[in-house]
Amino acid sequence: MLTQKNLGAWLISLLGALAAGPGCAGDFQDDPQVQVFIDNMVKQHQFDRKQLETLFAGAKKREDILEAISRPAEKTKPWYEYRKIFLTPKRIDGGVAFWQENVGILDRASKKFGVDPAVIVAIIGVETRYGANTGSYRVIDSLSTLAFAYPPRSKFFRSELEQFLILAREEDVDPGSAKGSYAGAMGYGQFIPSSYRSYAIDFNDDGKRDLWDSLDDIIGSVANYFHRHGWHAGEPVTARVDDTASVRETQVSKKLKPGEKTAGDFAREGITSTPPLPDEQPVALLRLEQENGPEYWLTGNNFYVITRYNRSPLYSMAVYQLSEAIRDEYRQQQH
Repeated sequence: MLTQKNLGAWLISLLGALAAGPGCAGDFQDDPQVQVFIDNMVKQHQFDRKQLETLFAGAKKREDILEAISRPAEKTKPWYEYRKIFLTPKRIDGGVAFWQENVGILDRASKKFGVDPAVIVAIIGVETRYGANTGSYRVIDSLSTLAFAYPPRSKFFRSELEQFLILAREEDVDPGSAKGSYAGAMGYGQFIPSSYRSYAIDFNDDGKRDLWDSLDDIIGSVANYFHRHGWHAGEPVTARVDDTASVRETQVSKKLKPGEKTAGDFAREGITSTPPLPDEQPVALLRLEQENGPEYWLTGNNFYVITRYNRSPLYSMAVYQLSEAIRDEYRQQQH
């Protein structure tokens, strides 16, 4: 008997089964969608047909992936619960240790790309706990499942599957054994295949971009990602509004990207922050839910850049606050 609780999971499973088609009992070797995909890879990118057929014959449809993608934390948790996942003593201490162990690489990446080293560390901490959990799913299973058995985003994930196979060929990665997240993100920084190909760099000049085992490439690639997305060196990321009572809901920004108003504009409307932001700095006004009511933040360009890594403002705020906590502890241990 279907209940309210399991109806959603049942629908996801049904959609997957319909998309996979008959004859696809847990894998994709007989799926007509896969045959079309293979045809395109052979024609457009000169892949070997037999190798691709063998690869997809071993790919598995994962029901747990279909369930996981239907309930991302950013959409199910308020800020005060989401924050607790990442702002923990263990993750802060881990960030300090990671910084200390890789200070030379972080300094080099920060100087080359103009990106705050604390933010680089925090991203890696939020994504994989400094490499402790880079994902246990085979990327070929993840991307095949989402490309061929998840209709809501099949177009996007087919593109990522295409990018993954090209990436594997370029970087000499075994496409049948590479592991990542349930959505196909890889390495310490959890780059999806298109981001890997576009933003990963060979920061130790060994001829390969390795986001699993090369800390030079991992740190350099995260820094390059933020640089390429417009990080402004030295500019404040965000600041908390002093008086929540001074804010009207109509003033909350509809877009995360700042541009329409500056900190000075908000100050003239009675909305100030601690620390104060430069009057000329473009900012947006963000509302976050705390247990006892909302809090508000003025967020700048660099906050928006963090959302280019993950489009949730909760994610961006978690990265920012973790970076500040790591920085404070790192500095204390330096003295």
